[in-house]
Amino acid sequence: PNASWALQRAVHASLTSDVTLTTLLSGPKIYDYVPRNAAFPYVTFGQSTERDWSTGGDEGHEHVLTLRVWSDARGRKQIQAIVDAVRFALHDAALTLTGHRLINLRHEFTEVRRTGDGETLRGLIRFRAVTEPKT
Repeated sequence: PNASWALQRAVHASLTSDVTLTTLLSGPKIYDYVPRNAAFPYVTFGQSTERDWSTGGDEGHEHVLTLRVWSDARGRKQIQAIVDAVRFALHDAALTLTGHRLINLRHEFTEVRRTGDGETLRGLIRFRAVTEPKT
């Protein structure tokens, strides 16, 4: 698989096996595509980018991976706990990627805000990763 897909699969596996996170979500609710009638709270994969990060003769990729947390709780306590659990599970994690090696995975940015409906909270968590092919 390409490096971006390998990274997404490893992130998904890490998050769905994290007991703290799945307890906060009431299950392993980390989605690439949200099922119809999915119950809040849950986490979705957002925008991702991949850039060439090759140096000299070594191939590499830089990734920016965005995860979104969705909650309909009245206050921010629930979404903040979920955002923190995602960050803790992934920042500096030693994930195993198929066909690639993860050099690093670092938290870059977090934002929590209400969506336009005034009811739903959305957390945005951005990570930066660098990968190289396994040789």
